[in-house]
Amino acid sequence: QVQVMESGGGSVQAGGSLRLSCVLSGVTDRNKCMGWFRQTPEKRRERVATLNAHGYVTSYGDSVKGRFTISQDRPKNTLYLQMNNLKPEDTGMYYCATEYYRGGSCAQYDYSYWGQGTQVTVSS
Repeated sequence: QVQVMESGGGSVQAGGSLRLSCVLSGVTDRNKCMGWFRQTPEKRRERVATLNAHGYVTSYGDSVKGRFTISQDRPKNTLYLQMNNLKPEDTGMYYCATEYYRGGSCAQYDYSYWGQGTQVTVSS
C-alpha cells in the first residue's frame, strides 16, 4: 500500500523560506514520478514542481521558477521542496504525489497517490 506523508508547512512573512518534506512508503524501487502541487485559497490547483526519480529531470511551474527547488533523498525515499523568497500568492495547501513512470514527462502525468497536504501561509 502506497503512503504519502507531507510535513514542513507553516506561516512565514513574505521573503522568507520553508522546506517541505514528503516521505513515500510502500513504493517499489521502480522509476517513478514525484511532484508537489498546491491548491490556492481560490481552490485553484497548480503544479508546483515534478521530478523523475531516476533521471533527475525536474520541471517547475512558471510562478515558482528560480525560487523553489525540488530534490530527493533516494535512500530515505523522501522528496523535498525548498521554497525561498516566498510571496503571499504562494499561500495554499501543498500536496505531494507520486506515480509510477511510464515514459514521457512527469509534468504531464495524472498522479495516483497523494498525501493529505500541508498548509503554507505567507503574509505580506
